Amino acid sequence: MSDTTTPASWRRWSIAVMLFLAAVLNYVDRTVLSILAPTIQADLGIDDTGYSRINNAFLVAYTASYVVSGRLLDRFGGTLSMAGFLAFWSLANAVTGFAGNVVQLGAARFMLGLGEAGGWTASPKIVGRWFSPRERGFVVGLYTAGGTVGATIAPLLALWLAGRYGWQWAFIATGVAGFAWLVPWFLLAPRDTVPDAATDALARPTWREVLAQRVVWLLLVARLLTDGVWYFIQQWFPKYLAAERGVAQQDLGIMWLVYLAADVGLIGGGILSGWLVSRGTRPEGARLMLMTAAAGIVPLAAVIPLVESRDAALTVAMVVALGHAIWLTNLTSLAIDAIPPRLLATSFGVIAAGSGLGGIAMNTLVADTVQRHSYAPCFLAAAVLHPLAIAVLLGGLARRGR
Repeated sequence: MSDTTTPASWRRWSIAVMLFLAAVLNYVDRTVLSILAPTIQADLGIDDTGYSRINNAFLVAYTASYVVSGRLLDRFGGTLSMAGFLAFWSLANAVTGFAGNVVQLGAARFMLGLGEAGGWTASPKIVGRWFSPRERGFVVGLYTAGGTVGATIAPLLALWLAGRYGWQWAFIATGVAGFAWLVPWFLLAPRDTVPDAATDALARPTWREVLAQRVVWLLLVARLLTDGVWYFIQQWFPKYLAAERGVAQQDLGIMWLVYLAADVGLIGGGILSGWLVSRGTRPEGARLMLMTAAAGIVPLAAVIPLVESRDAALTVAMVVALGHAIWLTNLTSLAIDAIPPRLLATSFGVIAAGSGLGGIAMNTLVADTVQRHSYAPCFLAAAVLHPLAIAVLLGGLARRGR
C-alpha cells in the first residue's frame, strides 16, 4: 500500500465513503417500489403475478449486467465505470416515475437492473486496488452497509414523497439525487491506469482463465443459494407484514429496524474478520469462520410465521437480516482475498450473477407459493439455504487445497 500510485490515506477513505453513498443511492432506488407496491399495484392494476414479473425484469437485467460489467471495468477502470453505472441507474429510476402500465414499469426496472449491478461489481475491484487485506473486511462492510442504510431511509423517504407529491415523485426525486454524487466522485477518486492498446490483450483476463477457478464456481453457488433470502426480505417481507400481520402501508416504515440490524451485521462482520486477520488468522480462514457462524443464525427464519405478535416476527426478521449481512460481507471479502487482482472484476461479475439467478428463482417461487398457500413455506425454505451453502463452500474449498 505504499507504492507511489497509492493516494493519500485521507483520499482512500474518502473513496470508501463515496462507495458507501453510492450503495445508499443504489438501495434507495431499488427499495422504493417494494414500499409503495400496494399503491402502485392498485393505481396501475397490477396483481401479485405482475409484481413478481416486474421484479424479475429487474433481476434478469441485473444478472446479465453483472457478467458484462466486469468486462467494462477491465476496459475502462473502476473510477469511470462506477460513474457511468450510477448515472445510468439514476436516470432509469427517475424514468420509473413516468410509467403508466405494467409493461412500462417493467421496462424501467429492467433498465435500473442494468445499471445497478455495475456498482456492486466496481466496488470490490476498487477496494482490492486501494485497501490492504486487514482493511478490506471493514470497507466491504461499510459500503455494503450503505445498501441497508439506503433501504432504511427508503421507506421513510418514499412514504413522505408519495404522501405529499404522489408515488411518481418518489422515483423522480431519488433518481435525480444520484447525479449530485458524480461531482465529488470525480474530484476525489483517483483515475485507474487503464491498459493501452498494445498491452490491453495481455491485461484482460480470458473467460477460460476466469471459469477455470474453482473458487469462482463455489462462490457463485453460495450466492445463488443465499441471496434469494435477502431479496425475499427486501421485496416480500413488507408485503407479508401488510397481508398477514395487519401493518398498514403508512406504517411499513418499521422496516428500517430490519435494515438497521443488517447494517450492524455488515459492519460488525467486517470488523470481526479484520480483527481475526490482525491476530494472525489467514484472511480466507477468518471470512469462513464468520460465514459459518452466520449460517447458524439465518435458519431462525422458520420461526417468523409461528410467533404470535407482529413485534416478535419483526425481531426475528432483524436477527435473520443480521446473520445474512455477516455472511455477505465475508463472502465478498473472501472473493477479494482469493481471486488474483487481474481476474477480480470479471470473476466477481460471474459470482454476483448467482445473486440475480437466486433472486429470479425466489421471486417466481414466492409469488406462486403465496397465491396457492401462504408465506410460511417461504420462511421454511429460507431457513435451510445458508447451511446448505456453507457445506458446499467448505467442502469445495477443502478439495481445492488438496
